[in-house]
Amino acid sequence: MDTVLYLVFRQMRRPLLTLILTYSIAILGLVLIPGKDADGNVWYMGFFQAFYFVSYMATTIGFGELPYEFSQAQRIWVVFCIYATVIGWFYAIGTLIKLIQTPAFQMAFAEKRFARIVRARVEPFYLVCGYGKTGSELIESLLDHHQHAVVLDIDEDRISELELANLSEQVPALCVDARRPLHLIEAGLKHPHCAGVVAITNDNEANLKIAITSKLLNPPLKVICRSDSKDIEANMASFGTDRVIDPFDTFGIMLATALQAPCTYLLQQWLTGMLHEQPGDPVYPPNQGKWVVCGFGRFGKAIYHRLRQEGIEIVVVEMHPELTGQPEGLFVHGRGTEAETLSQAGIEDAVGLVAGTDNDANNLSIIATALEMNAELFTIARKNDKDNEELFEALNCNMVMNPSGIIANKIRALLASPLLYEFMGLATYQDDEWACQLVSRISGLIDERVPEVWEVKIDKAQAQAVMQMHTMGHGVTLGRLVAERYDRDQAMSIIVLMLENHEGRVLLPGMDYRVESGDRFLLCGEQAMRHSLEWNLQNINILEYLVLGQVKQRNQVVQYIKKLISK
Repeated sequence: MDTVLYLVFRQMRRPLLTLILTYSIAILGLVLIPGKDADGNVWYMGFFQAFYFVSYMATTIGFGELPYEFSQAQRIWVVFCIYATVIGWFYAIGTLIKLIQTPAFQMAFAEKRFARIVRARVEPFYLVCGYGKTGSELIESLLDHHQHAVVLDIDEDRISELELANLSEQVPALCVDARRPLHLIEAGLKHPHCAGVVAITNDNEANLKIAITSKLLNPPLKVICRSDSKDIEANMASFGTDRVIDPFDTFGIMLATALQAPCTYLLQQWLTGMLHEQPGDPVYPPNQGKWVVCGFGRFGKAIYHRLRQEGIEIVVVEMHPELTGQPEGLFVHGRGTEAETLSQAGIEDAVGLVAGTDNDANNLSIIATALEMNAELFTIARKNDKDNEELFEALNCNMVMNPSGIIANKIRALLASPLLYEFMGLATYQDDEWACQLVSRISGLIDERVPEVWEVKIDKAQAQAVMQMHTMGHGVTLGRLVAERYDRDQAMSIIVLMLENHEGRVLLPGMDYRVESGDRFLLCGEQAMRHSLEWNLQNINILEYLVLGQVKQRNQVVQYIKKLISK
C-alpha cells in the first residue's frame, strides 16, 4: 500500500470510526423518532432522507427541516446530533492536522512526490549520492554542462542548502539513507534514463553499499565512487565499479605530473576546470633538494610516496605517529606549526613544504611560519574547508589541494566528456613541449575563463546537416566543418583535441580529415563557439555554403516566384 495512504488510514482509524458511529446513531434516531405532517398525520423519516439531513446538518450548511417541520422530539434529537457531529468533525480534522505535521508523514509525502518527479524524467540524468562539498561542486558543474542530476543525502541541512542554491534548474533531492535499495530505486536507479550513479558521501562503507546495490540491480549502469581506503577500493572493484576515485592519490599523480611535465599539468587543470574559474598559472615544483611534509595521514602518505618515487629527499613532521605510523627515513615529532619543529626538520635549506594535516588552521600556521624562515619555499597546502579559500589565497600558496574540488573535476570529466578522460591519458605520453604548444594555442582562444570542453558525434541527432551532405554525395572535411558560417575561409576559434573513429583515437587531427558517420570529436573553445558550431552541424544551407561555396535554394515558394519572374 502507498505509504501516505497507509499513514492516513492508520492514524485516522479512530476519528473515522467515531464519525461513522456518530452519523449512524444520528440517522437511526431520526428514522425511529416519529413526526407529524401538515395534516397532523404521523410519519417516519426514511434512511435516505435522514442521511441527507444529517449530512448538511453536520456540515452546518443548514437547509432547514424536511420534508415537514420537525416535532419537539425530533428537534431535541437534532440538537444533540449537532453537537455530537461537530465534536466528531473537530476530532477528525484535528487528528488529520496533527498527522500532517508529523515528520513521518512529511517524509512519506516528500518521498512520494520525489519518486513521482523522478519517474517523469524524460532526459538522461545522474544519481548523485551525497551533497557535501564535493557534491555541490559536481552538481554545479553538471548543470553548467547542460546535464541533469538527482540527489540523495542523509543530512537534511544539506538538502535545504541544495533547495536554496542559485542553480540554473531545480534539482530533485531527498533526505534519506542512500544505502537502502528502496531509496536508490525511488531516485531512479532502474529508470531507463538514468545515465549513472555517483557515490561521494563522506562514508566509505556507505559508498561501498551504494556501489554494490547499483551493480547488482542495474549491472550496465556506470558507477563512480569516492574512496580513500585501499580495502574499500578493492571491494568496489570486485563488484565491477567503473571508477573509484581517491582524492589523495589523484593529487599525488597531479604533483608527479607537475614535477615531470609542468605544461601537461597546466593543460589538465585548464581542460578539467569549472567554467567560471580563471585559468591557472604554470607551476614548477622543484625536483631537486629536500622537501618537508607536515602531516603523515592519508594525504601525507600519498605525497610522501610520490616524492620518493621521484628520488627526492623527504623529512616528515607528524604529531601522532602512533596513529598514522612512522615513515622510513627522516622524521620529526611535532605539529609543524612551531618554528622549533620546522627548524629541526631543516626548513631553512628545504626547497618544498607540504602542509597536509586535516586542520586548516594548522596548515595555514605551518605555511606562514615556514615562509618566515624560508621565503623561497615551494608550498603545497591541503584545504579541507571551501570557506577558507581566501585565507589560502592570501598566503600565495603555489598549489592548494582541495579534496572535494579534485573529485568533482575528475567525475565531471568522466560524466560530461568521457573523451576528455581518454585524451588526458594519451596526452601524458606526449612530451612536455607538445603540451606547451597546445597550452599556447588554447591561451589564444580564451579570455579570463577556462575553455569549455565538449564532444560531438557525427549522427542524425547531433550532425543532421553532415549526414544530409553525405546522402547527397558530398564529403565534409574537418576544416570546413569548423569554418565560420559567414566566411568559409575563416576558421572558428575552436581546437579539435581528439578524434575517435573505428580505427582508434587521434590527437589533434588534421583539418583535411574527411568526416564520417559515427566519428566522435573532442573540442575546446569559448562557450559561444559551441553554439556557432551547432549551426554548421545542423543547418544544411550553412554547411552547403561552407563545403561548396554556394547555397541551393530549397524554399519552394521562392523557387516558384523565380520561375514566374523568368517567364
